[in-house]
Amino acid sequence: MANRRSRRPAMDLDGECKSSELNRMELKPMADLRFKGAPQAPTDPKGPTGQLAEWLQQLRLDAIPVDVKTRAKHLILDGLACALVGARLPWSDTAVETITRFEGSGDKTIIGWGRTASGPVACLLNGTFIQGFELDDFHPLGPLHSAAVVIPALLACAEELGHVSGQQFLLGAIAGFEVGPRVGMALHGAQMLSRGWHSGSVFGTHAGAAAAGVLLELDAARFEDAFGLAGTQSAGLMAAQFEAMCKRMHHGFSARNGLYSALLAAGGYTGIKRVFEREYGGFLSVFGEGHSPDASQIIARLGDRWETMRIAVKPYAAMGALHAPLDAIFGIMAQRALQSNEIERIDIDMSHAAYHHGWWQLERPLTPIAAQMNVAYAIAVAILDGAAMVQQFTPERINRDDVWALIPRITAHHDPEFDKSGSAARTTRMTVLLKDGTKLQHLVEVARTIGKPLTNGEIVGKYHTLTDGIVAPQRQADIVDAVLKLETAEDTSHLTRLLAPAVGAAFKQ
Repeated sequence: MANRRSRRPAMDLDGECKSSELNRMELKPMADLRFKGAPQAPTDPKGPTGQLAEWLQQLRLDAIPVDVKTRAKHLILDGLACALVGARLPWSDTAVETITRFEGSGDKTIIGWGRTASGPVACLLNGTFIQGFELDDFHPLGPLHSAAVVIPALLACAEELGHVSGQQFLLGAIAGFEVGPRVGMALHGAQMLSRGWHSGSVFGTHAGAAAAGVLLELDAARFEDAFGLAGTQSAGLMAAQFEAMCKRMHHGFSARNGLYSALLAAGGYTGIKRVFEREYGGFLSVFGEGHSPDASQIIARLGDRWETMRIAVKPYAAMGALHAPLDAIFGIMAQRALQSNEIERIDIDMSHAAYHHGWWQLERPLTPIAAQMNVAYAIAVAILDGAAMVQQFTPERINRDDVWALIPRITAHHDPEFDKSGSAARTTRMTVLLKDGTKLQHLVEVARTIGKPLTNGEIVGKYHTLTDGIVAPQRQADIVDAVLKLETAEDTSHLTRLLAPAVGAAFKQ
């Protein structure tokens, strides 16, 4: 067997087993793992796990509405933009150098590095990049960052298989975009955040498994195994939001674990059967303990209501629960310019999930991840800079005295009335009291990220804004072309080659 752990040479912006036991083994190429036998049924075709598995087995691209396919391509583009920005952030550099030093090399693409790694490592790192700066998508009802688990699993699986068409890749993406939020909604979405779970990394394993499973052409029985394997690898603690780098890596872990789940199932390694309905040790019974999970949400209106269309694309570089407060302060500032020295106090009333996820008293020094999760910092910097994008959350900006002079005057509160509007709305009331007695107030019932989602054209614009200066213009344009014409591609290796070369750093520590 040829050694597959060679390292590709580094690129600029443009552009044998040692074990005697292994040597005696006849190892199959991974492409042979694509399922080719007679399809087998799941253990309970009428249960939620079985119905979801059978739906995925039967899913075909020509049966998916055109607007869903078009939106999915734009979600892929947005995820890749986030990966290109996230690839050379300081904490991403640390992750790449540390993990590759331990894991060694391989032949799977690490986005934006001109380097390669094993499939699981590339999957982990690429997911870490996409979630690297709170710029990536989220689903408001089943809160997870879909691109960060789906795209890395697809890229690594496609490279391992050697030939995957653009149509197969797009179908796998849509499968992942549909599965993750549905599992999240079965756990009542935002309730997971209130309980301290990093929700997306808990649901994300299933999304990654579904996406890779489509490329591996799993039958329903093997999809059932993949979900069982995924569920037993789910994890993620939300305390990572305060100061730890590891929050950036949670969805990467889920992408890798989802990939492992699909590959193991394809190879005949069995997983937990009926994982979503098991009463003892099942996925919903354990993660949903104490808040009545609803397994019916996993299969509700499958093939009729497309969760892909409900995935929100971020206009701000901050976690989703801060978008309504940012809308509110920008709404006030559109009516009246604000100066920091004239502000007496700012009160922010929020729903339970948003308050517990986005409010705590800040202390200096503050890490970028904490800044992107905390409503006081986000509102302070938005007032001072009139924006809430990449530059507002760099270490250099976070450490300036002007923002720390304003932060103590900002306080958030939980308003139980706002819980009645549902977790998707994240209703926020912003009250600004000026030193001269003037009171300014703005109510946002639904964040514009959800209520008025970015159009496909605006997503392309966001891609260019994020990648300008870090990706050469021709390569930048070629990536857009490759993604938006994905169905016409005979092989996705062209897209992978465009993603592979090194990118510039959005900022340095």
